[in-house]
Amino acid sequence: MNKFFFAVKRFLADEEGVTAIEYGLIAALIAVIIVGTVGSVGTTLDGVFQTVLTSLGGGA
Repeated sequence: MNKFFFAVKRFLADEEGVTAIEYGLIAALIAVIIVGTVGSVGTTLDGVFQTVLTSLGGGA
């Protein structure tokens, strides 16, 4: 039984791999921010181009 508790204690104290997980979470957060920003900018640009197209007398 002591071996089990020792193994659990050692596992909880082990910090190897924590840095990789942190970097992965940061990269995922940055990706979410980029996707949200690009989507918002894309929608805004679409509106601008539609306004320009209408002003030039084009459009379908």
